[in-house]
Amino acid sequence: SAVKGSCAAILFRRRIPGKIHSLAEKALTRPLTVEQKQMIWNLCLKRLQHVPVQYVIEEWDFRDLTLKMKPPVFIPRPETEELVSLVLSELAEEEDVLFSVGKTRWQNSQQAYHPLFLEIGCGSGAIVLSLLHFFLQSRAVAVDKSQEAVDLTRQNAERLCVQHRLQELQLDVLSDSQKLTRICGPVDVIVSNPPYLFHEDMSGLMPEILKYEDHDALDGGADGLDVIKAILQLASTVLKDHGKVFLEVDPRHPEMIQNWLQERASLRLTYRATHWDICGRPRFCVLQRS
Repeated sequence: SAVKGSCAAILFRRRIPGKIHSLAEKALTRPLTVEQKQMIWNLCLKRLQHVPVQYVIEEWDFRDLTLKMKPPVFIPRPETEELVSLVLSELAEEEDVLFSVGKTRWQNSQQAYHPLFLEIGCGSGAIVLSLLHFFLQSRAVAVDKSQEAVDLTRQNAERLCVQHRLQELQLDVLSDSQKLTRICGPVDVIVSNPPYLFHEDMSGLMPEILKYEDHDALDGGADGLDVIKAILQLASTVLKDHGKVFLEVDPRHPEMIQNWLQERASLRLTYRATHWDICGRPRFCVLQRS
């Protein structure tokens, strides 16, 4: 079973003060101490109680970062790594265009491309920290309605030594959009893996998710669009001209979002593209402020 398999995986990791790391090859043949056996058994007992393995070992890899994990903060999924890759590839293309069109200006200013990011629903900080890890001169604002998520993002930012380039805010985009607009000002990019599940789909989630992860980070309302609509309304006020929005969504959402936008020309948002995930599902939306 998946639970037994993840218990076996725990055997290949051990805890040291403040960190969990993979066992060295030589250590695999070294007999475990009584204390180590008890520690591993305690970890496996948690997994047998359906505690997600990320919470059991208290950290997880996301792209080339290792992030601290803590319940009930949402655990980043593999699809979200694809979202980050999409953002990086699109912005890299934009940078090439900027250099080719305004080469002299960029050479004279001696400035690298460093967009200002806003992440809505930061969770553990996986997305925004990956972007700051790539864009070494960029700054970002990370927002979540959960104080636990904001605290975990801050801890991970400190762990990766980028806390001086990140502002974390405990705000709800559904009710605090005006406050957020005042605080963060114009941004180049909004990126989000928002709660996008249809409410009726929540009951079908795995026991690990239902029991331990924050439901507010999953449940997007009746049609899964509650937070997505709020993000798009916010985008019309905080995005710079030609700024972009990158969203991870339910496969049913791209068409729904396009239909919704057609009736709201005042938002000045253009739906640019739908991108598919590794399983061939329409998973990511790109929009741009005109």
